[in-house]
Amino acid sequence: MRVRRIFFLLCALCLAGMPAPAAHGKVARAARQASRQYVQGQVIGIGGRRAGLNRPFSLMINNYTSPDDVVRLNEALRSGGREELLRVLSRLDAGRISIGNNVGVRANAVIATPSAEGGTKLTVLYERNVNIYELRAGARSQDYRFGYAEMFLDSRGRGEGTFIPAAKVKLEGDTWVVEDFGEFPARLMGLRSSGRVGGAR
Repeated sequence: MRVRRIFFLLCALCLAGMPAPAAHGKVARAARQASRQYVQGQVIGIGGRRAGLNRPFSLMINNYTSPDDVVRLNEALRSGGREELLRVLSRLDAGRISIGNNVGVRANAVIATPSAEGGTKLTVLYERNVNIYELRAGARSQDYRFGYAEMFLDSRGRGEGTFIPAAKVKLEGDTWVVEDFGEFPARLMGLRSSGRVGGAR
């Protein structure tokens, strides 16, 4: 995708002559936005202290995680457990995920797989922020270092899914098994996807 973007910008510069610096920025921003996918909806708590809580959900995808990186994540989890998975995951940057009206956190891995009737399954794994209280109190939640989301979108980009804000991840065979922290996973409802990602990188 990066090569295609640079090619587009070079063509634009040749056609436009020597644009002002501000124009450069506008073209670059337009190219970046054109290669992003946005998934927005609502996250609804099902159990625990978040039961019934309804907040905006947003996922911005810059690129899908490549098959090679997925293999590296699997190998890291198999060979070194959580800490090795965190080390490899922290090097990835697929976009941004946010709950509520805030800037959110980095969505380290976004894995796209085809589903029935032209739809897409999106799996998001990211390193969550462990707050100071958890560290000072030695809370059990500090062992749940990941955030996890799973979305099923139809061919129109509509769908629903599951969100786990604090999770453990382990590997059974070649399957990721995700354990949530003492609560039912939240539901992702009314998901709508717009834009398009150029591909994995």
